[in-house]
Amino acid sequence: MQYPIVIAVTVWLSGYVDSRKIRGISLAYRRFYKEKPSFLCIDGSKLIPFTQVNDDYCDCLDGSDEPGTAACSNGRFYCTNLGFRPYYIASSRVNDGVCDCCDTSDEYNSQTRCNNTCRKLGQKERAEVENQIRSMNEGLHLKRQLIKDGINMWQEKQNQLKDLKMASERLQRKLETQRKAKQKADTDKDTLTGLQRLKALAVPRNPQAAATSPLSVFQALDANGDGSLTAEEVQAGVAILEDKTRSLTHAEAIDLLGGFGQVGFSGFQETLLWDRLRTGDGLEVKDGPKMKPHEPDSEAAVEAAVQAAEDATADLKKVEDALEMMKLEIRDLEEALSADYGADKEFMYLQSQCLELTVYEYTYTLCPFNQVTQRNSQGEQTIVLGKWRSWDGPPGNEHSKMKFDRGEPCWQGPTRSTLVTLTCGTETVLRSVKEPSKCQYVMELQTPAACQPLTPRRSVHSEL
Repeated sequence: MQYPIVIAVTVWLSGYVDSRKIRGISLAYRRFYKEKPSFLCIDGSKLIPFTQVNDDYCDCLDGSDEPGTAACSNGRFYCTNLGFRPYYIASSRVNDGVCDCCDTSDEYNSQTRCNNTCRKLGQKERAEVENQIRSMNEGLHLKRQLIKDGINMWQEKQNQLKDLKMASERLQRKLETQRKAKQKADTDKDTLTGLQRLKALAVPRNPQAAATSPLSVFQALDANGDGSLTAEEVQAGVAILEDKTRSLTHAEAIDLLGGFGQVGFSGFQETLLWDRLRTGDGLEVKDGPKMKPHEPDSEAAVEAAVQAAEDATADLKKVEDALEMMKLEIRDLEEALSADYGADKEFMYLQSQCLELTVYEYTYTLCPFNQVTQRNSQGEQTIVLGKWRSWDGPPGNEHSKMKFDRGEPCWQGPTRSTLVTLTCGTETVLRSVKEPSKCQYVMELQTPAACQPLTPRRSVHSEL
């Protein structure tokens, strides 16, 4: 009663063993190659006798009946490569005299003698992976410091911008004061030069006319000869005819000057004071040494007024230039602070750096967040290969690529542009520059700021 069971187990094991003898298949596909009377092509297109599997003749359209031979043009041979990575090769490379699988399984029926190199390759790859992990960890450590530095730089620029804006407001107020000072200096200059011209033109026909001319009266009252008449000078120089012992009050003097505390010569002629002195209506210019008509040094006064006006103009220009320079600094700072330096400001440190790389006769300069240039070996010509536009990485990793466009136009070609790929490394260095298509450049920038923590990946079969 036990014989049927033994026979069944033997047949099953025989089928399993035979399926393992089929060359060029992976463990995941062995279920399709268990020996049966017939074989169904994996794409389901054809059913053939199992004896036609790996018979060096292609029966299935998908080439699945010949995984271990070169019969099918679209076939694939699976290299197991114990100790290294398994991979597929084109079935046309099976038994072609060249060892493609490191475990030599692809040359099972050729005269080529191959050595199994899978162990060495695996050791080498594992060492490279360890070095990458070590470099990644070191880069992440440096990145954490860059984040701290970036945040500090950001705050410093914010504070600097705040201080500049406050200084700009102070300069704006100073500018308004300086403008008023210049306006007054210009008015004083015009008044004195006008008086000088009037004096030159005023040639009276007789002494009495000279005594009663507005210019002579104005000069008599202008005790300090500054070209303006104040309420104090009116009080000191004008007498009341009815009571010469009484002096004008300050309020009366201001009323006589039209409500102003100070007037120039042109304004004097429109005042009540001149009108009453001219008609003799209760007022006269006092006699005596102190009230004697004063003859100021007109030329010296005019020169002083002209110099004062020029000084006021120069001072105003200095304030205007300083304010304009400060506005440019504020604009540059605002532009710098508006850029995207990463979620944690890790790329902030690149804002003030430029990196160079010489390739053959050209030197390339990358200034992140600014522009990319190319200079020939003689340094005679510098060409702009692009100006900073934006980050251009894929969704979820936007900060992996930098886009620079609007460069100088090419001769009979497009406008130059550059795409910079950022890779993880312990140094900040420009690694490579290429021009895959006309006037379209690609660069690799290595920086710790581009390092990302390794995330576990799901194992994926290479054949799926």
